[in-house]
Amino acid sequence: MTEPTTQTPPAPPKPETKPRTPVWRKPAAPASAVAVGAVVLVGVAAATIRPWQGLGLGWALFGLVVAVPTAVLAWRAPGGPERSRLASAGWAVIALGLLGVLALRDLEELGLLCVPVAALAGSLAVAGGRSARGLALGAIAVPSLAIGGLAWFGRGVGALNPFRDREDNAPVRTAVAVLVALALLAVFGPLLAGADARFGKLLEALLPELDLAWLASRLGQAVLLGAGMVGAGYLLAAPPRADAAGAGPGKRLRRVEWALPVGGLVVLFTAFVALQLSTLFGGDEFVLRTTGLTYAEYARSGFWQLIVVAALTLLVIMTAARWARLDTRADRAWLRGLLGGLAGLTLVILASALHRMWTYQQAYGFTVTRLVVIAIELWLGVVYLMVFAAGVRPRASWLPRAVLGTGAAALLALFLAGPDGIVAERNVARWQQTGKIDTHYLSRLSADAAPALDRLPDPLRGCALGHYQRGPSDDWRDWNAARAHAAKLPPAGLRGCSPGASGTGGD
Repeated sequence: MTEPTTQTPPAPPKPETKPRTPVWRKPAAPASAVAVGAVVLVGVAAATIRPWQGLGLGWALFGLVVAVPTAVLAWRAPGGPERSRLASAGWAVIALGLLGVLALRDLEELGLLCVPVAALAGSLAVAGGRSARGLALGAIAVPSLAIGGLAWFGRGVGALNPFRDREDNAPVRTAVAVLVALALLAVFGPLLAGADARFGKLLEALLPELDLAWLASRLGQAVLLGAGMVGAGYLLAAPPRADAAGAGPGKRLRRVEWALPVGGLVVLFTAFVALQLSTLFGGDEFVLRTTGLTYAEYARSGFWQLIVVAALTLLVIMTAARWARLDTRADRAWLRGLLGGLAGLTLVILASALHRMWTYQQAYGFTVTRLVVIAIELWLGVVYLMVFAAGVRPRASWLPRAVLGTGAAALLALFLAGPDGIVAERNVARWQQTGKIDTHYLSRLSADAAPALDRLPDPLRGCALGHYQRGPSDDWRDWNAARAHAAKLPPAGLRGCSPGASGTGGD
């Protein structure tokens, strides 16, 4: 009798996984003649204008040189799922504005933010981006593809080569031929110059003595910024795919899993806001009686913490809106209620922080740091209003781009207004009302403050302007309107100057 054989049941078939589509596509055709010309133009401009010689006119001119060919390429390029012409135009305006403001305002340390933020906005103008993931990819798209697009650019150069054979279109061989030609000229030229004095003088007239460090610096600038143009042209030739490609739905949180932590924050914020309202309406006497601090000291003691709270709360709202499960109408109602309440309470906290900062500046004077903090508080308030407008819905596709766009636009508006000039205006007005002024701090402001400080009577005028000894730069790339105007003011002396009688109380 034979034993029955046991057969192993076949394993269930594995579900087919759809291959992830790469975000960046490769252009089907080589770089066009317009794209090659744009890269060459940007490289030549980088070597001649040398914008990073100073924060001034050079960056504004270089921005225009980059913008014109990029606009031509963008007009000829397809739109793509992640890039719209209207959004691209907005990012381009912000980028050009941030570079152009360097020719108007003497921003000093704050001006160092203009170039990287302008580069980020320019990359978004080319690559686009709608969601948070798409914006992150778009911000790094141009520099990331500068190297990857070199082969595409090389094929375009090879296609324009008039000496190429029909069967051989390798741009690498053309580049090698150019290097060999230069090497031969470098060897035989000096030999022939040594053989005949007149020929040597002719070569000296045609080829002046070159500084290798100078030449390397110019070539490095041309290659670096020209490569950025390669990345921009590469992206415009093949627009990126939708940033949601390959992204799965992810595991969602049940109502209890997100509502408990968010609800705890709502209770905590409610208690804090109740105390803040009593402080705001109670005034100076209430604060002095309950805390033992003056109103100005109380204001300074908490505004940094409140700014951090507002920023972290925004992350909590975004996380809960992204991962909360919304299977039923009750789920959606709980989400809107709790996140809406949390956003409303945070707006009150921002109003308290703004009130604290304003009170502190009224007591001790305005500084650039405090003005920047006020700008950040106002921008965060706008962001929370946009959260309300979006209905606290996780699929408000316009919200990430609006948050980043308003932040860049707020930075541009602040720089156009001139922080140092605003601070000088407010401190001069405070001196007219109270007779208190810190000329030691004001003397450290940039040329934007000079018109306001010029209205002070002597010896205050001399103390505030006397330390400003920098005239207009000899390098035209460093020129801007504020420094040129300040250089025309009558000179001011330092006689009788001492540190300000009324300090600014620190930053």
